[in-house]
Amino acid sequence: MALEKAIISNLDKGEDIEVMFNPKEYIMEKKTPWSEVNVFGMDSPPVQFTMGERKRLNMELFFDTSEDKTDVRDFTSKVEELMLVNAQEHRPPILRFIWGSLSFDCVMEDLVQRFTLFDNAGIPLRAILKVVFKEYSTAATQLSNTRRESADHTKKMALREGETLSSISAREYNDSRKWRAIADANNIDDPENVSAGTIVELPPLY
Repeated sequence: MALEKAIISNLDKGEDIEVMFNPKEYIMEKKTPWSEVNVFGMDSPPVQFTMGERKRLNMELFFDTSEDKTDVRDFTSKVEELMLVNAQEHRPPILRFIWGSLSFDCVMEDLVQRFTLFDNAGIPLRAILKVVFKEYSTAATQLSNTRRESADHTKKMALREGETLSSISAREYNDSRKWRAIADANNIDDPENVSAGTIVELPPLY
């Protein structure tokens, strides 16, 4: 079976760049940040999910022209150009990294070029490119693939141990002071005396 080379495809121009050597490895990174919510009187403030972060694909690409003694930058410059602003789109190009079963729509977020071998005239013959590709998808695509339920629609939940109406209000409405809306919707007279496991309705706030 012939060796399949990885390809960086410029989706804006319909052009492909074939890597000189396949990467030895790659790292797929995904972070989901949680922010702490300030609730008066709590030792450990609740955490709240706001939004996720894009996946990142990290790798090193190796280029070597030491056999034919040509300038390795003739090849690495093609990768560098993927970070330049397209005059028509007013942004760098949208890319797709393809290798085997991996197909990753992305933009190039970071590029570090390290030249490690030179000829007698100082022309670089070998380079290692450290690249970071950041996942790309349109807002419409994300919304079509994500089921969302927000405080704009009534929903129900069970109180967990240690939770209060204030902490729920902070998490669901981004404002701990809106606990009264939850209390009123559930006919709760004493918000400090709600047992764990109690089902509460979270009303929409407009």
